Amino acid sequence: MRLVIKLAGALLDDTAAVENIAQQIAQLARAGHELLVVHGGGKIFTATLARMGIQSNFVNGLRITDRETRDVGVMVFAGLLSTRLAAAISRQGVPAVGVSAADGECFTAEPMQLGEKPGALGFVGYLTGANVEFIESLWRAGVVPVAPCLGMGADGELYNINADHMAAACAEFVRADRLIFLTDVAGVLDGEKVLQALSSEECEELIRQNKVSGGMVLKLEACKRALSGGVRQVRIVGGGVPDGLLRAANGSKFPGTKVTPLFPVKRTRLPRHTAESLEAEHEVVNR
Repeated sequence: MRLVIKLAGALLDDTAAVENIAQQIAQLARAGHELLVVHGGGKIFTATLARMGIQSNFVNGLRITDRETRDVGVMVFAGLLSTRLAAAISRQGVPAVGVSAADGECFTAEPMQLGEKPGALGFVGYLTGANVEFIESLWRAGVVPVAPCLGMGADGELYNINADHMAAACAEFVRADRLIFLTDVAGVLDGEKVLQALSSEECEELIRQNKVSGGMVLKLEACKRALSGGVRQVRIVGGGVPDGLLRAANGSKFPGTKVTPLFPVKRTRLPRHTAESLEAEHEVVNR
């Protein structure tokens, strides 16, 4: 099975969670699954900027990413966090490698516009393509690619991409069988109850009725995008559950939320990402 696994950035700041997830990723790889791991890290990014004396500024909930901020993002995502995760997986006996946008031009992006003002958000982008042949060559070699939330523009610059939407786009581009979100919550909640199954239409209803908020809004939007792109199923599970990833990948029952299309859909290109499509999240970049 071909799986795209997205890790919430909050999990990468928890050593025990990283080791637990790395063990499960290695077990899935040894079982023959083709895995692409995508990760964010917005909280660690914000904290690093603060330690360096760089202020985080937002417009309509979107982080303005000037060159200095972007460079710190590359350092945090492609340097610290990607290396940390790849090392943890490799220690489990399965080689993993951090694959940033510039490596083999692996992930391409275009800048995101805010209204009619080009460049207002700086180096914030959305994913437009993936070098699937390069990724498949890593799978054939038995290597797990670990992708930070960055894309390379036609101008040669690196762009900061929301990790949930990058994972959804990657799942479509590599024609994944399943997209799994490992989060810092148990799944999609209705009050304190975890919803076991949702259709893409029910996701839309939850958002419309304000029954979900914060990062979950963006995850459900990403679920809809992945399903419209032909991914058969999306699963959202708490990353702190000891065997949550294994159960989400292999079993019909798992401790989280399953999201499926109401009707079978043909694989299509994901719609163009705009700043307006992401304004629902208070801080949409790299959650």
